[in-house]
Amino acid sequence: MRKIECISVFDMLKVGVGPSSSHTLGPWRAAQRWIAELKSKERFDQVEKIHVDLYGSLSLTGKGHATDIATVLGLLGHDPVTMDIEILDSEISNVRETGRLLLNGEREIEFSITENIKFNRKFLEFHPNGMTFRACLFNGKKTSSSFYSIGGGFVVKKERKNASKKMKNFQNFPFSIEKATELLAFCKQENKTISEIVLENERSLRTDEEIDENFKQIWNVMLESMYIGCHTEGTLPGGLNVKRRAFEMHQRLIGDTSYTNVEDWIPAIRQTEVKFRQILKWVTCFALSVNEVNASLGRVVTAPTNGSAGTVPAVLMYYLCIENHDATYEDIKRFMLVAGEVGSLFKKGATISAAMGGCQAEIGVSSAMAAGGLTELMGGTPEQVLMASEIAMEHHLGLTCDPIAGLVQVPCIERNAMGAIKAINAAEIAMESDASRAKVPLDKVIETMWETAKDMNKKYKETSEGGLAVKVSLSDC
Repeated sequence: MRKIECISVFDMLKVGVGPSSSHTLGPWRAAQRWIAELKSKERFDQVEKIHVDLYGSLSLTGKGHATDIATVLGLLGHDPVTMDIEILDSEISNVRETGRLLLNGEREIEFSITENIKFNRKFLEFHPNGMTFRACLFNGKKTSSSFYSIGGGFVVKKERKNASKKMKNFQNFPFSIEKATELLAFCKQENKTISEIVLENERSLRTDEEIDENFKQIWNVMLESMYIGCHTEGTLPGGLNVKRRAFEMHQRLIGDTSYTNVEDWIPAIRQTEVKFRQILKWVTCFALSVNEVNASLGRVVTAPTNGSAGTVPAVLMYYLCIENHDATYEDIKRFMLVAGEVGSLFKKGATISAAMGGCQAEIGVSSAMAAGGLTELMGGTPEQVLMASEIAMEHHLGLTCDPIAGLVQVPCIERNAMGAIKAINAAEIAMESDASRAKVPLDKVIETMWETAKDMNKKYKETSEGGLAVKVSLSDC
């Protein structure tokens, strides 16, 4: 039986804490998995000391991406989906001040963040984002385990035969999809839209009630992150002194329109003046707001990553607030089903990790996801949906990842706004086109993105060793 990577929409769209899915959420999850390993091997209660080694990109930009902080939070037993973000700083401060860590919230051990977490510039062969957890046991024995954060919060171990794929038999999926051509073939065969095909696959994994519950949670986090970002002023942490811009932009756009909470916010936005410039500003504001929250270790939805978390919600918010005032939850659901499936095609055929492929793998993929979702909501055919996704990625090919000071701020935050605008433009072009005559199939642009990723110099792959990261220094800021 043919094996294909089994990816749910909820693998591509999941709740996490910023600033990075690969450098924050991944290490956090790796720490949780290591603790689970220790328990399964009955070694947890024997642990006397622990040490964490971060390698490659996790080391080079780890400080700016809060990799050490995320690792500690995972070791403490917190979960990124449910943790109260308000206590994050106090939890880390307690470890720093006491030199002790309550492992999984159960056992207190000696631990120094600066001494027990080591940043190694060396790259491991398996993947640029490698990390090793080591423990010394009371009986004098040692145990260790290595994990690799491959983008989007996905964490794997070296024992896997394929570094970037979770291989499963497609016995549970009614429609096995590896390429866009296969997705399109199923749409024609079943006379269904892309969202309907994807929904049938999701139904093989969970009930309709569970699907709706998950989508509503994802949308609530997206909406909340936009709302918080638009209502929080000040400067982002990290040393670059980047001023939050969504707050003032939102103030000017919303004007005197009144509302009291996040539920009243969308109706309030619908009442504002909407001309071309206002549309550009609203979409930009939505995208900036999410990634300002992400940059301050706030809760966002990886779409497909934290660094690109603003593009998809910004485009969906554009549809809800500007394009269709009668939109319902079902529209949100359809958008996410399509966006998630487009993202999974890129993960199967290329990568969604900037450490592997540069920013084309994050912002480029997020723009393609958003373009596809919007096109279906606008009434586009499956062919037009895939064409829109292709157009969006085509114009992100070669985009490098060169965060200044290793922070997910410059140029990362603005890139989400640019990706959102490109997604809307791509959708409009596709809607006005005969998709059967498209010159570049989506599968070909995915293959091209992967070839470009492999040819790209590693200094442009989230290492902060090239591009803006070396042309602009902290002293310039």
